Amino acid sequence: MTNSKPPLWRDHRFWQSAIQVLVLFLAVFIVLILWGNVRRNLQQLGIQFGFNFLKRQASFDIGETLINYKPTDAYNYALLVGLINSLRIAVMGIFLTTIVGITAGIARLSDNWLVRKISLVYIEIFRNTPLLLQLLFWYFAVFLSFPKADNKSSFLGLVNFSQNGIEFPWFTLSPEFSSLLLGLTFYTGAFIAEIVRGGIQSVPKGQAEAAKSLGLKPSLAMRLVIFPQALRVIIPPLTSQYLNLTKNSSLAIAIGYPDIYFVASTTFNQTGKALEVMLLIMITYLTLSLMISLTMNLFNRSVQIKER
Repeated sequence: MTNSKPPLWRDHRFWQSAIQVLVLFLAVFIVLILWGNVRRNLQQLGIQFGFNFLKRQASFDIGETLINYKPTDAYNYALLVGLINSLRIAVMGIFLTTIVGITAGIARLSDNWLVRKISLVYIEIFRNTPLLLQLLFWYFAVFLSFPKADNKSSFLGLVNFSQNGIEFPWFTLSPEFSSLLLGLTFYTGAFIAEIVRGGIQSVPKGQAEAAKSLGLKPSLAMRLVIFPQALRVIIPPLTSQYLNLTKNSSLAIAIGYPDIYFVASTTFNQTGKALEVMLLIMITYLTLSLMISLTMNLFNRSVQIKER
């Protein structure tokens, strides 16, 4: 008996590869058509496509910067300042919202009735109201209602509150940054809390019973037994929430925090380079999203069960 290979058109591996190549060519074809239409429209309008404007003087001020910036600097440097501000809010937001989300998620399963209900009220309120409304609330109803800078309030002599923001002994947080950070943290944290709750409940009850039989306290069992196993369920949707937080930070323009979108909008208004500026914004957020996804995928891979 001789072994004969099946015809090429009956090999499922061939069709998988062929379909992928076909989709790739189709995507490239669509992009080329769209780019051709854009070029023709720009030529008809007498607009020249290019990024030379980035070297021109920006001529506008940025209210909050972590690096030295002057209006005489170029547009590309102004965009860098905005990017750093966006990274600042994204990193701090992801850190704080993780703490809030995990705490609220575990509290939802607490044996204490009051703790459980407080967590439920927090989740339902912040998850079911628009983020933009929450940002405006934090900015206008909270921070702008603080006393003026010359009559600021103090907490334990370490933290000062005023309309200029929150002052710590080693740095100051502006009201715009604080409002954006708190808004993103509590809004995203409400979604993460439900993800954490679902992840914990996905762990078989036998694991908790086994931990109890070994004499582990509930808090220790949660930290050493239950939560590490729940991470396999938590991390994939958690990644989506981190991505949402990063993209939602573009709402900073509503309260005047100068992130990358804020600076890019000002650049567009002054230069009229709509297409170029929009491309820069898209590439920026795409890069940030891919970096977060890559990091979380590596973390997710490290917590998966290794089969022998």
